[in-house]
Amino acid sequence: MLPSSQKIIIKITKERRRFELEIVTETTVAARQVKPKGKTNWFVRLFRNIRKVPQLYLLSLIPILYIIVFKYIPMYGAMIAFQDYVPYKGFLGSDWVGLKHFMTFFNSYEFWKVIRNTLGLSFYGLLAGFPFPIILALCLNYVGRSSVKKTVQLVTYAPHFISMVVMIGILMQLLDPKTGIVNMILAQLGFEKLDFFGNPDYFKSLYVWSGVWQNVGYSCIIYLAALAAIDPSLHEAAVMDGATKVQRMWHVDIPGILPVAVILLIMSVGNLMDSGFEKVLLMQNPLNLSTSEVIDTYVYKVGLLSTGIKFSYSSAIGLFTSIVNLILLISVNKIAKKLGQTSLW
Repeated sequence: MLPSSQKIIIKITKERRRFELEIVTETTVAARQVKPKGKTNWFVRLFRNIRKVPQLYLLSLIPILYIIVFKYIPMYGAMIAFQDYVPYKGFLGSDWVGLKHFMTFFNSYEFWKVIRNTLGLSFYGLLAGFPFPIILALCLNYVGRSSVKKTVQLVTYAPHFISMVVMIGILMQLLDPKTGIVNMILAQLGFEKLDFFGNPDYFKSLYVWSGVWQNVGYSCIIYLAALAAIDPSLHEAAVMDGATKVQRMWHVDIPGILPVAVILLIMSVGNLMDSGFEKVLLMQNPLNLSTSEVIDTYVYKVGLLSTGIKFSYSSAIGLFTSIVNLILLISVNKIAKKLGQTSLW
């Protein structure tokens, strides 16, 4: 028998679907009527969290400083794209000209050529290079012998660590029209020798497939990690149902790594306007200029190598490419989100 000051409350918790018996006393009611204290200041909460796990915050400090120093602070200098920037006058002393440099670029003779070459090279590289790391990862995942798997990984990973200058030098030696081994083989087979670097029709294929060879092994590491995270019971069930390896790849592995693939695809589309300055410049020559001139090399030549360094003009083109990349990134991310796939945000 409970005192008159106490009463029994039966609560039904929907989440656990059970009955809970609670004895509420006058003290309990009074405690509930006490107003909660005001919210703790965010700085105090942050300080408490830092005291709990200082190592994690110390590790995150370096990338945060990197982003602030090299990504956010330089954004202040983007204003020179709207100025006739003169170094001795500074950012605030130079004359404002609005969209003058943007219009100069849009109306230039080279505009459509460099846009076409840049997008063509980027789309070609994306279509050719994106599936191969997935295919390689799926194949390595089913290799039974550890020695064979390690050997294949070593052979495919190694080119990634070759310097870009060295890699282009090797490519030029192999494809040399007179002494290159490829042309020697063609001559022995009765074919005519080809000037691969002198023919503008070959430039994009040389650029893209040499990139696939150099990066396919290193890029597949992410997919191998995603494949390792797939629940083994799914494969066991598939084997019990009589599924072949190809069927397991299609119905178990590919759906398992699809979120990772979508994220990497979104990030790749966000860099379509950045075709790679160093490699293009090393492979470029006057004979293949019609297909090898991209935005990055155009900015380097017109903005920085021409008579009088055109800081503002170069900055305007760089800002234009960044805006286009941002629009592409947001658009593809939104499309992926609508299709029910993983998205960046």
